[in-house]
Amino acid sequence: QVHMIESGGGLVQAGGSLRLSCTASERFFSTYGVAWFRQAPGKEREFVAAISWSASITKYADSVKGRFTIFRDNAENAVYLKMNSLKPEDTAVYSCAAGRYRAGNSVPTEYNFWGQGTQVTVSS
Repeated sequence: QVHMIESGGGLVQAGGSLRLSCTASERFFSTYGVAWFRQAPGKEREFVAAISWSASITKYADSVKGRFTIFRDNAENAVYLKMNSLKPEDTAVYSCAAGRYRAGNSVPTEYNFWGQGTQVTVSS
């Protein structure tokens, strides 16, 4: 069982930035691909970004491309999501998910372990 914990959410004005962190308990975290998903009230969960276990592949949703960056620090057992130029439509609960040897997958069912999520609210 891999325990995932997100942090870094909060309230920010439009145009601002946040950095989300996702830390894992797994000793072999470097063999896990990780993705960020988000869900806004009344909407379906949607893919945001993913990074492969080797960190050689990253993938982004079109809605965040050029504004968000996903990266990882395996020494810290962590994956980060740097979010710039935030918009009110980015408001959602952001969750990270991990799957063994995943390489940038954008489908939720490809990931076995999920965190509880962190709220991001962008005011206009």
